[in-house]
Amino acid sequence: MKNLIQVTAAVCMTLAASVPAHAQFAKPEDAVKYRKASFTVMGAHFGRLGAMASGRAPYDAKAAVENADLVAALAKLPWAAFGEGTDKGETRAKPEIWKDAAKFKEASDKMQAEIGKLNVAAKAGNVDALKAAFGPAAASCKACHDTFRKD
Repeated sequence: MKNLIQVTAAVCMTLAASVPAHAQFAKPEDAVKYRKASFTVMGAHFGRLGAMASGRAPYDAKAAVENADLVAALAKLPWAAFGEGTDKGETRAKPEIWKDAAKFKEASDKMQAEIGKLNVAAKAGNVDALKAAFGPAAASCKACHDTFRKD
């Protein structure tokens, strides 16, 4: 399992860094699918951390580190998929993403910074550090959802 997680993270990071954003997707629909998949996988691993932080799941230091590492890698992926033409189709993205791109970038940067802090906290090896960092990370996700995602 650990090798699978490491391989998945390496592949994701390689994909994110290997090709310019405009060349990654043949069609806007491909970009929408990619970003939705990125958010789905990131949310699954983030949810595991949240379950530990809230006491809904037993704290497991090793699992916390593995999930936090994945969330940190995955948090870098979806942003390249918000290119031109990706505001249509099966998407919950609000037009504000493209109307106020600077504010959207600021929100994505804040989320990535909070995820980075969460990753560091997970490596501290105790549930209190995880709890302290999880709240601000979750708040940064929620703030972006509230402003830029249709529910």
